[in-house]
Amino acid sequence: MCVTCGCSDDGEIKITTLETDEFEHHHTHTLSDGTVITHSHSHDTHIEAPQIHAKIHNTTISLEQDILAKNNLLAAQNRGWFKGRNILALNLMSSPGAGKTTLLTQTINDLKNQLSISVIEGDQETANDAKKIKETGSKVIQINTGTGCHLDASMIERGLQQLNPPLNSVVMIENVGNLVCPALFDLGELAKVVILSVTEGEDKPIKYPHIFRASNIMILTKIDLLPYVDFDVQKCIDYAKEINPKIQIFQVSATTGTGLEKWYAWLIENLKICQR
Repeated sequence: MCVTCGCSDDGEIKITTLETDEFEHHHTHTLSDGTVITHSHSHDTHIEAPQIHAKIHNTTISLEQDILAKNNLLAAQNRGWFKGRNILALNLMSSPGAGKTTLLTQTINDLKNQLSISVIEGDQETANDAKKIKETGSKVIQINTGTGCHLDASMIERGLQQLNPPLNSVVMIENVGNLVCPALFDLGELAKVVILSVTEGEDKPIKYPHIFRASNIMILTKIDLLPYVDFDVQKCIDYAKEINPKIQIFQVSATTGTGLEKWYAWLIENLKICQR
């Protein structure tokens, strides 16, 4: 169970490699004493790997500490894995419909001759977005979380085994659409990127402060729609800076290309930093 919103993680977690449609899935069972056991199955093997996540008699606080401590340990391992391969890993977060996938596909198409970009795509169900990514020619795997509301470090660890991104490349992790839980879970990324569209409302940073406080970058998308929506850009920026004075903000339109050059320059520069 997610310690933030109470969503269940007892559902099936499926990791799919689109090139072969092979997948492995993970599901959990709660025993009578409250112990949660996770089982893993692949298309040709049945590997049982019990992992105790929490016990019902624990308090919510200790449960949260246990879950986040375990996640943070795995995230540190992921971070070391990325660093050892000179990989720039980014955690893209937003509410549903903010334009993550559109921005991602445009970024890949525009930079494919300069950068190698692989993608871990997170959704509760379907591989629709992963199929869009695959059409760009980028390596991609799909992680379906079932009833889960976010990706965690363990899912990324397993996903990287399937993805096998090249050295000196970029890995984009498109998180499940949610402005709450993804901010709590370190995946081992270099930076968190929160994506906000002008169709959502300029007060999102103060309504969901944790995700903006945790993020290094805010990308304000769909700015081509500003003439048609009631959205105060400066007020949104002021709110974001109020929550996180260090946050870096890019205003872009993936449809028209406006502002993308600054986002691309940031990617190229930070990949160079990872390679030093």
